[in-house]
Amino acid sequence: MAHTWAGGHSTAVLCAGVSSESESVVVTGAEGGELTLWTHDGSPVSKLHLSAGDDVTSVAFSPSSPCVLYASHGRMVSALDTRNLKTAVKELTDVGEEEINCVSVNPSGALLAAADDSGAVRVIDLQQETVIRTLRKHHNICSSLTFRPHRPQSLVSAGLDMQVMLWNLPKVRPLWTYSLQHTQGEDAGPQRAGQMFNPPLAHCVDVTSCGDVLACAAEDGFIHLLRVSEDSRLRERGMFKAHCQGASQAHFIGFLSHPYWLATGGNDGLVALWDLSEDALVANERKNKSRKKKAKARAKEASGAQHQKQQMSSEEAEAGSASETHGKPEPKRSFNHGEKVNWVCPAMLKGKPSLLVTDQSPNPSVYSLDEL
Repeated sequence: MAHTWAGGHSTAVLCAGVSSESESVVVTGAEGGELTLWTHDGSPVSKLHLSAGDDVTSVAFSPSSPCVLYASHGRMVSALDTRNLKTAVKELTDVGEEEINCVSVNPSGALLAAADDSGAVRVIDLQQETVIRTLRKHHNICSSLTFRPHRPQSLVSAGLDMQVMLWNLPKVRPLWTYSLQHTQGEDAGPQRAGQMFNPPLAHCVDVTSCGDVLACAAEDGFIHLLRVSEDSRLRERGMFKAHCQGASQAHFIGFLSHPYWLATGGNDGLVALWDLSEDALVANERKNKSRKKKAKARAKEASGAQHQKQQMSSEEAEAGSASETHGKPEPKRSFNHGEKVNWVCPAMLKGKPSLLVTDQSPNPSVYSLDEL
């Protein structure tokens, strides 16, 4: 059963965020510029109406200063101090060329990236409070982005052009671009007569805490998985059907038994928990890492460099042969939320693993993950 948080909003809640500090701060943003800070019991602590009354589309805490919160509304981003949420500390104007859909702060807390309706990704130097890069490769709305953990210059973006891109700042060209249509065409299976498929418009992208696996929720109901090597190359891809309608949310959970737990939400009103450590894409990566460790140990014992070279070539061949093998995971837990999901936010609430879910109502819902 879900626990409902009431009294914080009067309009639909669009987004949610949790700070990284031990006593994590929970915040939600809603239509009409509403921003609310909550206790872990679900009581609103403070409320704020951001200027101009534009919808609050995304919130992000600074990893280096957990009390600093950034909220996007319209083309602006407001910087706030959660210890005193009476007014914005500063307003970053004209951050987006059009309405901003998502913001992310890099691990050092020095840069903020914003994705907007024009398809542009803008990178802001938070100390100078100026746009230092504009990345223009998406041909439609850029719906989601996130910095990769432990890599302050590495950024992933996804959009309604069905493209996922990996950027290495300050370069203005992506390291690689991947079309979700490639995966759909190869893995979606045969089409029945009269059956129609939704295109894989990308709605949400997230990265594991170790930064090696990307998950993208798409309009085709699939979660598209991409595995990235240590040198940021795209090594493997896969997908699995998670929702019978569009998948709107995909977020990795960093506080469970391993970094490959994934929470998803969809337009079908379903919220699901997936253990991707059992997926072939992740399992292959773990095996490859294990092989490399063993290979290094053997190489130290080997007398010649030729033996080491042959060993590494063997590993690469094994990794390549496994790149087309993907499992079909089943959800470990699923909740029939009953409403179209706007946002899914993993959170430790009162020391217990939980999921905060928002929809078209003004009241967020909390699901317990205790059994996991």
